[in-house]
Amino acid sequence: MKIVMLFIVLLITIGTQAQSDRDSLMRVWNDETLADTSRLNAIDQLGFDLIDPSPDSAIHYALIQNKFAAERGLKEYSADAMDILGRAYESKGELLDAFNYFQRSYGLYEEVGNRKNSARVLYAIGMVKWTAGDYEMAKEYHHRSMAIANEIGDKGRVSSCLNGIAYCFFQQGQFVKAAEYVQQSLKISEELEDDNGIAWGLNAIGVFYSRGGDIEKALEYYKKGLEINERIGDRISIAYSLRNIGSTYSTLGDPENALDFYERSLVISEELNDKRSIAMSLSSIGHLLSELDEMDRAMEYYQRSLSLSKEIGNRDMECEDLQDIGWLHMEQGNYVLGIAECQKSYDIALEIGSVVDQLAACKCLYEANKDLGEYAKALAFHEKILGLQDSIDSESIAKSLQQMEFQKAILQDSIAKAEEARLVEDAHKEEIRKKNQTRNIGIGIGIFILLLAGGLYSRLRYVRKSKIIIEKERDRSDNLLLNILPEEIARELKEKGKAAARDFDMVSILFTDFKDFTQASARLSAQELVTEINTCFEAFDGIIGKYGIEKIKTIGDAYMAAGGLPVPSADSIRNTVLAALEMQEFIIKRKAKKDTLGQPAFEMRCGIHTGPVVAGIVGVKKFQYDVWGDTVNTASRMESNSKAGKVNISQTTYELLNNDPRFNFESRGKIEVKGKGEIEMWFVS
Repeated sequence: MKIVMLFIVLLITIGTQAQSDRDSLMRVWNDETLADTSRLNAIDQLGFDLIDPSPDSAIHYALIQNKFAAERGLKEYSADAMDILGRAYESKGELLDAFNYFQRSYGLYEEVGNRKNSARVLYAIGMVKWTAGDYEMAKEYHHRSMAIANEIGDKGRVSSCLNGIAYCFFQQGQFVKAAEYVQQSLKISEELEDDNGIAWGLNAIGVFYSRGGDIEKALEYYKKGLEINERIGDRISIAYSLRNIGSTYSTLGDPENALDFYERSLVISEELNDKRSIAMSLSSIGHLLSELDEMDRAMEYYQRSLSLSKEIGNRDMECEDLQDIGWLHMEQGNYVLGIAECQKSYDIALEIGSVVDQLAACKCLYEANKDLGEYAKALAFHEKILGLQDSIDSESIAKSLQQMEFQKAILQDSIAKAEEARLVEDAHKEEIRKKNQTRNIGIGIGIFILLLAGGLYSRLRYVRKSKIIIEKERDRSDNLLLNILPEEIARELKEKGKAAARDFDMVSILFTDFKDFTQASARLSAQELVTEINTCFEAFDGIIGKYGIEKIKTIGDAYMAAGGLPVPSADSIRNTVLAALEMQEFIIKRKAKKDTLGQPAFEMRCGIHTGPVVAGIVGVKKFQYDVWGDTVNTASRMESNSKAGKVNISQTTYELLNNDPRFNFESRGKIEVKGKGEIEMWFVS
């Protein structure tokens, strides 16, 4: 009881302080003896302070401010008033009015040349557009804001815009693009030491890991974000982090912990009167209650969330709430009501272009129609599900995140090695400095000559020793370069300081990846997973070395190599196929051995296509030899349309090898390939 009373006293104190500040601002505004700008600053602050607690009051004062400023030709203060009007109407959920006032504010800021505020208002317009579900327009305004921010060097605004664009791509089902923008934003936030931005980025990466099925990794990132938010006291971000952590505990089958985090998030959101956050917390609790079979309470929370989503005009959240209500009706046996709610959700998802919400709504409509015996309608929605799933590449986001982690580890290793090299160099310099100071001119001529002779001898030994060390380090450097680049390219780079990109007419591109990698890796620890991939890739390295094939790169569980570059060879096509067959043989034997031991093992797909490519070095700091062209894309399609244990080749590769008696070919006919139509394919053995 004492704690509750103390909390009430605290609220009264805060409220009294806020009222006192407002009274002070009103006295300044009403004092006609003061300068116009002083009075405008006071009423501007008054309107701004009232946006969240009382948007109607903020609108009232902003209109007074605008009239006063316009009569005196003070355009920047009119722009400030329009900005407050936009924010207030956005808080009320009246997004069209918010959009119009922000546009007028932007125009006035441009007139007076306030580029920083122009960028800020464009960003605000982008936020209004994504709240309304117009993701393409939101991206456009965020890009316009980012262009001005880059122009004036406002890195903080650039970071915010990158996050806004990421959110739009996420809703459109383009998870890999979304992750790329988040990583760019996070890098800027780390450079600026912006804890808010860092925490946001960590939470976003957690969401991507959750989407990719790595719940433990998601939880790790959520907790890092929460730790930063608690340290800086950002309460609304704390609420979001708590909700994300609750979601992971729910997925992990720990409802007690999940409910605790959800309720903590709801308390903070209600204290701050953040309606969007309140709605999200209510929806999350509804999900948990539904899983616990408390259907009536779940429906109550869903309906409260839906009411708030409509109030603030957030179309995406309204869409998700309707889906939740639809599923709940279906679980209670009310399929007709379930279809009605999910159809509303699907219509909104189509309107706002949210691929994620379209997929979720289609799944609801498919299940409901199937259970009602409406098989034709169920089939139609099933086909839509397949099309939408094809556009949402969950496996790619998992690979993208793995690549991010590998790159981070490599960077840390490079920094450690660079520091080690620097310390060695400093030690060398210090040793040389000390040797150069060891002179003694206070000794007789004879002793001086002896010392001089001894010094020369020592110097000769030191030079020889240093030369041996330098030669060893140079050999190590050369070997490292040859591990990264082909020998010819490395030689050109050392001689000229650069290596030009080159066209190749006939190169065989080989791709492999492990079937159902995400599911298989879930049964292994992180150490076991890395060890298994490393064992396979070490074997592949040995095989392609045997056949004179050039390794290009690895991406997560994918392995890419090329035959016929950087030195073209008449045998490169045959050798590439032989290497692929031997790689498959290794994987098949390894799986058989693992199966007998009852241990998880990978199966592999492999694909090859032959044609022209461009090859060259990417980057200026961390060199990477890479290849580009439609041949690479087609080879990737050969791999993705292959089968486990098989080597799939294109018609072009087949025509170049079909007279070779060492190979057997099995026609697969023409197979439909995403983005390329029908392609003739062959299995080779």
